[in-house]
Amino acid sequence: MALDRKPYRREAEDKRRQALVDATLAMVAEGGAQSATVRAIAQRAGVTAGLIRHYFQSKDQLVTAAYRHLMDRMTAESSAVLSAAPRDPLARLTAFVAASLKPPVVDPEALILWATFLQETHRDPAMKATHAQTYLGFRDMLQALIAALPGERDEVSQRRLAIACNAVIDGLWMEGCLLPEAFARGELVSIGVTSVGAILGIDLAQHLHLADPNPSEPVPDAAS
Repeated sequence: MALDRKPYRREAEDKRRQALVDATLAMVAEGGAQSATVRAIAQRAGVTAGLIRHYFQSKDQLVTAAYRHLMDRMTAESSAVLSAAPRDPLARLTAFVAASLKPPVVDPEALILWATFLQETHRDPAMKATHAQTYLGFRDMLQALIAALPGERDEVSQRRLAIACNAVIDGLWMEGCLLPEAFARGELVSIGVTSVGAILGIDLAQHLHLADPNPSEPVPDAAS
């Protein structure tokens, strides 16, 4: 019987731990890092402050777990399209870039959280390590998609191309989260796919219809 209860207990503990992470993210999004006190997080999660210490050694450890969850979630949302993407390497890269530049990845709340947590990387080594690990996780995924493309590229070139493409995606993601009204529907995706293709010397735009089953409206002419 004891063995039968272990999976249930572990599942319950995982849910409580995730509830604390979710509460931390909600508190930071609503009021910044200063509002995410142990008491406020506990109240938001509907638990006692003592229970937080059962799962996390400190508030800093909880904040680090929340940051990792945020970054891992966005990477998972970007890569989820690959399970249904065509086998063609060009279409797969296009799908990944497109998914990284539209909801749910492009989300104003995610930007608030990211910017708030980023400040902590200068103070907390664990936060800095988490930032490095999650950044490299996304970049390595991008590098693997680039490595699968037609043509000969050594590992150093693949890495540098991935860094450059990641920078384009990051920049567009930030502006899309901060000023969504500044872009026409589908414009972020169109610019991102075209720009990544230009860096790689490949026309990715022609594969966008495979990556996005719901074509975007034409981008209006800036002169009109």
